[in-house]
Amino acid sequence: MKTLYGIQYLRGFAALAVVLFHAAERAGSHFRIGAAGVDVFFVISGFIMWTMSERRPVTPMRFLLDRLQRIAPSYWIVTSIMVAGALAGLFPSMKLTVAHIFGSLFFFPVRSPSNGEIWPVLVQGWTLNFEMFFYVIFAAALLLPRRLQLASMAGIFLAFVIAGNIFHPQSSLLLTYTQPIILEFVAGAVLGRLWLAGRIPGAGLGLALVVAALSGFAAVELIGLDFNEVACGPLAVTLVLGIVSLERSGKLPNIPLLTYLGNSSYSIYLWHTLAISVVIKAVASTQMPSDVATFLSVISGTLLGVCAYEAVEKPLRNLLRSLSWQRSRPSPA
Repeated sequence: MKTLYGIQYLRGFAALAVVLFHAAERAGSHFRIGAAGVDVFFVISGFIMWTMSERRPVTPMRFLLDRLQRIAPSYWIVTSIMVAGALAGLFPSMKLTVAHIFGSLFFFPVRSPSNGEIWPVLVQGWTLNFEMFFYVIFAAALLLPRRLQLASMAGIFLAFVIAGNIFHPQSSLLLTYTQPIILEFVAGAVLGRLWLAGRIPGAGLGLALVVAALSGFAAVELIGLDFNEVACGPLAVTLVLGIVSLERSGKLPNIPLLTYLGNSSYSIYLWHTLAISVVIKAVASTQMPSDVATFLSVISGTLLGVCAYEAVEKPLRNLLRSLSWQRSRPSPA
């Protein structure tokens, strides 16, 4: 699958939005709309998974192994650093239990003993619990004929959401996987189907959709509208549709810096809070304005993520890819 520059740009900007959200929050300011970067990520994930599975068919098990290989190693490393830091007393407010650690490592929603929230040790890893759930359902759908896959997946996700609204489950597992946010993956897959069928709006409408989505996000932040997936999900879908419409029309140039930012977005997302914590602690005893502290935190978090991408994610990915290739080679006669 060729690089879709618009999708890469969106991944990069979504990661930066989350970094800014966390930096502002820790510095005593706010940029709550930055958290909507997660909604954009979920829509993109559905879009990419659908288009990849169409152009490069795989078995369900191969799909799951590929996704686990892509997602898990870097996440396990950062989570292990967090656990080690907590055991060393670097995070006084963090309480650990064996169940919470194992739940965190294996993408199983567990309430944190520190605050009761359904968060893993690495807080932003809560999104990966949703990602893995999506991958499992998507892999199961691959067993069906192609014409039934999307409808079946949408039906399963919709059934979960409806059940959550009717029964109001309290267990961490069901409370997590009956949230309406899971429908964003389905919406992304629908966009992927439209993309492959060539049923994407033209450049003019695409630009209008991008402007409308960004205006909507700005309104949520500036006017103080309700902030949830019901508001941000449709805006994220509109934004992704607008960007891929511009992509289809050939109006998006290749900007290497933004493409690189998209490539490193996963590492930025995983690692940035470590750098933010260090910066906030370093400036705590100073009279530094919160805006300055936020700016320094964003720069530090982004740079740490980029360094982790080069030093951790890329080498690990190349190593695992080479091992997979070695295992999949036919034996010599």
